[in-house]
Amino acid sequence: MNRQQYLDTISFKGDGEVNCSVVVYYPVWKQFETQMEKLTKQFPGISVSISKDETRKAGSTRMDKWGCLWSYAQDYLEGQVVEHPLKDWNNFKSYTPPAPEDYTDWKKVESDIREAKRKGKLTSGGAEHGFLFLKLADLRGFENSMVDIAEKNPRIVKLIDMITDYWMEVIKRYIAIGVDMIGFGDDLGLQKSLPISPPAWREFIKPPYKKIFSYCRANNVHVGLHTDGYILDIIPDLIECGVSVLNPQDVVNGIDNLERLAKGKVAINLDIDRQGLTVFGKKREIEGHILNCVKTLGSPEGGLSLIWGVYPGTPIENIEVVISSMDKYRLYWKKNS
Repeated sequence: MNRQQYLDTISFKGDGEVNCSVVVYYPVWKQFETQMEKLTKQFPGISVSISKDETRKAGSTRMDKWGCLWSYAQDYLEGQVVEHPLKDWNNFKSYTPPAPEDYTDWKKVESDIREAKRKGKLTSGGAEHGFLFLKLADLRGFENSMVDIAEKNPRIVKLIDMITDYWMEVIKRYIAIGVDMIGFGDDLGLQKSLPISPPAWREFIKPPYKKIFSYCRANNVHVGLHTDGYILDIIPDLIECGVSVLNPQDVVNGIDNLERLAKGKVAINLDIDRQGLTVFGKKREIEGHILNCVKTLGSPEGGLSLIWGVYPGTPIENIEVVISSMDKYRLYWKKNS
């Protein structure tokens, strides 16, 4: 899907094709390399990529730019913060956030964007995963940050403002370079609820979200937001904040609920289940689920894409079913428009 096709799809001006992508974490690819190569060739209409972050080796640790120490239990998979620089509020007085100019190699980004534009490709920038809400837990520790919000600690507001100011400077640089879209990632939900109440989310997290996202939209830059977990209570708020492409999880939120709250109001990049159905489900169940997702959330004008992350423990038979089902139904609305 080229740049204009993508922009048309997320603006509900497309031809109904459902763009499908599969991200295979390297341990899975290595386990099934021969079969995966065959599937990639067999279904060229499905974008298959490998996730292999060399900084995430089992048993390793890494200090990030915010001063958070990360520990990695499995090769190439996400780790967790084990040392929080602001666990003690006394450290806040002397704490200095990273410099936005050091966020990335901005000269290279500008060169890459210029080349992508020359080739007619979609151009994008991105904030790191856990850019704001999860950043509070990274810096303070999860329990501390939850207590801070519950107690309405004035220092958590100052910390949120500091983080927001940082990201505002980062996105201003991306906008100045001229990207089409900026992607953000922040897991806002648990399995069955938000970790904080919806009123608390609206008081503490919504204002910085709205400031950052609305600034992007005011400058004609689309906003993509990935967020794992249950988020039904705040989907209207996220749309109000300026999200143009929402990447929610399917099963935990429910396809019918996503239809009611999001379809036609925001482009949906649906995250296909990777905890239960696609790991333990039968072929007919998996294929039926993919069809239901496309039928319920797709349209002749677009507005839907599918993405699936493949983690260790997923059998090759189910990987094949998901990819073949995506290929079978990705043109469902295009053929029936």
